[in-house]
Amino acid sequence: MTAKTMEIGSSDPVIEVDDLNFHYGSAAALHNISMNFTRKKVTALIGPSGCGKSTFLRCLNRMNDMIDIARVEGRIRLNGDEIYTPKLDVIELRRRVGMVFQKSNPFPKSIFENVVYGLRIAGVRNRAQLAESCEKALRSAALWDEVKDRLEDSALGLSGGQMQRLCIARAIAVNPEVILMDEPCSALDPKSTARVEELISELRENYTIIIVTHNMQQAARVSDHTAFFFEGLLVEYGLTNQVFIKPKNKQTEDYITGRFG
Repeated sequence: MTAKTMEIGSSDPVIEVDDLNFHYGSAAALHNISMNFTRKKVTALIGPSGCGKSTFLRCLNRMNDMIDIARVEGRIRLNGDEIYTPKLDVIELRRRVGMVFQKSNPFPKSIFENVVYGLRIAGVRNRAQLAESCEKALRSAALWDEVKDRLEDSALGLSGGQMQRLCIARAIAVNPEVILMDEPCSALDPKSTARVEELISELRENYTIIIVTHNMQQAARVSDHTAFFFEGLLVEYGLTNQVFIKPKNKQTEDYITGRFG
């Protein structure tokens, strides 16, 4: 049964999803998903592997466009702008909706050039402006003090946790409206995971964050809202405390308590 929970974020949503269906060729991966995302809140997407969480996340900035057999039906609006229209500038969409992947993916460039990459793509050439934006992004990503004296060093020399925070800095340097995170801590040690979780809590003051996670404790710690997906359906969507303490759906309860998944 698909959950239509438009009440969350309905007063001033940053993203509105209406009757979203997604297919890989003839195989349906998402079924009639409808939900809103609240501005400057963190939403966790949970559910077993293969349930459609990451596929859904990639619909929000059209990353699935890169798959030839992908087909999308339904509507997604970003601050009122329909994102699945032929006239939409997809590069501009991905500036507005940044993404941090499961595996950190710094470019084989300097730390500085990694952070300002999106700004250079947008045509910014002024060195002072780039330097200011770089520092601001690295400070926001809680990385500035660790790298300020080696900005010209290769980003590939950073630790795993630092690389992931660098990728977050790269995403926020272009001033996005939304940040998508696809299991951003799954490859990190507990200490680095704690740093990224602290960072998520700080970033919610300025950004809307949507995070896919398999870690129930992480979802409970960092998110304001939680959505439970199962077999391509949105089963339940609500305030995180409500979903974890008193879920409305038996499937949600079984998953959270470890009875399946």
